Amino acid sequence: MNKFHEVTAQLEQALGGISYDKLDISDEVKEQVELVLAQFTRAKGRVDAPDIELYEDLLSLYDKTSDAATDSSVIRRLAEKLQLNGIVDLTQESVALHEMVAASGGDPGSSIEKMSILLKKIKESAQTENLDVDDNVGGNSLSSSCCKQGKNEMNHQPPAIPDDFRCPISLELMKDPVIVSTGQTYERSCIEKWLEAGHGTCPKTQQTLSSTVLTPNYVLRSLIAQWCEVNGIEPPKRPSSSRLSKSASTCSPAERSKIENLLQKLTSGNPEDQRSAAGEIRLLAKRNADNRVAIAEAGAIPLLVGLLCMPDSRIQEHAVTALLNLSICENNKGSIISAGAVPGIVHVLKKGSMEARENAAATLFSLSVIDENKVTIGSSGAIPPLVTLLSEGTQRGKKDAATALFNLCIYQGNKGKAVRAGVIPTLMRLLTEPGGGMVDEALAILAILASHPDGKAAIRSAEAVPVLVEVIGNGSPRNKENAAAVLVHLCSGDQQYLAQAHELGVNGPLLELAQNGTDRGKRKAAQLLERMSRFLEQQQQHEEEVQTQTELQAQSQDNALPSITNLDDS
Repeated sequence: MNKFHEVTAQLEQALGGISYDKLDISDEVKEQVELVLAQFTRAKGRVDAPDIELYEDLLSLYDKTSDAATDSSVIRRLAEKLQLNGIVDLTQESVALHEMVAASGGDPGSSIEKMSILLKKIKESAQTENLDVDDNVGGNSLSSSCCKQGKNEMNHQPPAIPDDFRCPISLELMKDPVIVSTGQTYERSCIEKWLEAGHGTCPKTQQTLSSTVLTPNYVLRSLIAQWCEVNGIEPPKRPSSSRLSKSASTCSPAERSKIENLLQKLTSGNPEDQRSAAGEIRLLAKRNADNRVAIAEAGAIPLLVGLLCMPDSRIQEHAVTALLNLSICENNKGSIISAGAVPGIVHVLKKGSMEARENAAATLFSLSVIDENKVTIGSSGAIPPLVTLLSEGTQRGKKDAATALFNLCIYQGNKGKAVRAGVIPTLMRLLTEPGGGMVDEALAILAILASHPDGKAAIRSAEAVPVLVEVIGNGSPRNKENAAAVLVHLCSGDQQYLAQAHELGVNGPLLELAQNGTDRGKRKAAQLLERMSRFLEQQQQHEEEVQTQTELQAQSQDNALPSITNLDDS
């Protein structure tokens, strides 16, 4: 323990001596180091007191040669402190002792002998309290065996599945969790059946879905796999992609013939035929996954891409929406990008009807789920028109633009482009719009952009601190978390924002967030409180120094007055 505390002190000293301002590292790395440094500082001041009672209990028990002389309360206390309360604990300890004896070559030392005696007494005490434990650990024999497996297996209960890991529709452990436009997560097969049945709402919230895009929830899938591993459960296997990769042969001959006829109309050069055909393909692609595969395999994607720059606004709208529906199939995303669709989608985003622009934004979000596509879309000029849609679109259009911008700005190279496109003033306006309904999205994007130097500077210029403090005090748990994250970045390297937040009364809400917020919210609140504490200490120290200097100057003047008087008198 002493060695551990020595290492803690050394680490705290080493981290405290680093000049971060001279290193080319991001604010996020600085924040992490500051948090670790604060933890080391706190750990340095904490030293666990030795458990004198445990030591004395063991000593008194070892010194007694008579079993009758053993105090049952001492045994129960030892069992509690050594965590030997149940059948599993006692069995593991028995096996461990047996292995120690075997490792000693059959000649155990006195300490192992004492452990064996103690374990026997704890087992006997447990038996008197009607615990069904194995009786094979003797005093001097040191023999041990595992509990009866049959009884263990009968009593074994599978662990309860956390609610967050269950699909809200099937209530089963999710194998392939996906996120819908309302932010809710479902098992892919369940939500696809719901959508194919013609529903346009979120089953859990009953909100209207702004798009039918299903985004894989990779984080939740990883958490489910980890939970299964910890609990000894076979991780759920994702359904084979056979359903998503079915060929057009899964469609009936009549359906295949219909798709082929529609494609012929797309290439006819007749605007009316192209408009009607694109509209029908749009509806077919919306209907089910089999159609999405069949339409793509029939060669529709390049033809639809060619219609994106047509002067007819309805053709544009049908084409971009058909691509949106086709992009729901994971295998189609790469085909759409390979067909050169992004410039055409951006053209619709700039010039199309409002519905076409909204669907173009949703298409870009769907395609940008794949990381390499974030780069392609960001370099295509998509971000400025997305910011424009975020500002002037309908409520649905704003949400489509916000989800697309959020996803694109996960890539560091797109953050500066969004800031230069003027997204920060727009986000601040959405934050303060009464009844605007865009607070969640605006804060989520701000939290991403605040880690970029240009983003931080723009947020500072927007005088965001009062709004952020208000959200930390009265927002939803997720919004409090994001507001705190933005404030952490703003206060990094500039104490004037700490002072402003302190004057606005942020300390109370931060303490509440540190205790009852989300995990990330607690971390951000702890970082801010730590910085606030250091800032106030420095401020107090500065004030004391100023006061001391003032007093010294006053004393100096007082001491000088008599000499001047004497001089005058002389």
